[in-house]
Order: sequence, then structure tokens, then C-alpha cells
Amino acid sequence: MHPPLRDTRAIIDRFNEAFQRHATELLTDLVAEDCVLENTVSAPDGDRYTGRDACLGLWQSIASDPQSRFEVEEVRVLGDHGLIFWRYWPGASPAASVRGLNVMRIAHGRIVEGRGYVKQAAGGARR
Repeated sequence: MHPPLRDTRAIIDRFNEAFQRHATELLTDLVAEDCVLENTVSAPDGDRYTGRDACLGLWQSIASDPQSRFEVEEVRVLGDHGLIFWRYWPGASPAASVRGLNVMRIAHGRIVEGRGYVKQAAGGARR
């Protein structure tokens, strides 16, 4: 059990550390019971996860994959919101990566909302 965090930046930093180190236990104390998550897939709206168990389960399954790698490009904190700009490699190929953004909202020291967005692959829909 980790000491409770109240600072948005500290919570976002621990969240990122869990993915970078594949340390799923770091996520356990970060997710609120009423958390809502919009995943980066399936297009166009992203799969929706509701509740602590569902959100934590998805994040832990992604973070535990030893073949994947996240690189945090930038973090911006705006009050109770954190913006995480990242690049993700799902496997060993250095050429196969995707860039994206997570918009996180924090309340009472826990993540209550996460929305993931990715850059569209070549040949995708244009607006």
C-alpha cells in the first residue's frame, strides 16, 4: 500500500511510472470507485469502462505487457486535470508506434476520469 497522494502531478507521475516500469501495483491506489474511462479503441468513440474494477483491470492489463513500451513526451497539469502526451510501442519493432494523449481528471486523490486519444493511422478517416 502506498501513501495517499493528493497532488495532481504526483498522481499523474505515479500513473506514468506504472506503465513505464510495468509495475501494475502502482495503479492500485490511484483509481476511484466511480472512475470512468474512454479507451483509445474502438474507433470512433473508444470503449467505455465504468467503475474501479473495470478501469483498473484495463490499465493493469496494458501496463503488465512486457513487450510494450510507453514514452512520456510531456505532462501538463491544469488544476484537477492532467494531460499526458505519449508514444506507445506495442511490441519489439521500433518502427511500430503510435502517439496519443490521455486526459485525466483527479478528485480526492484518485483518478475519476480518463480519456484516451491517438493520432489516426495513414489512410484513416479525414475530417
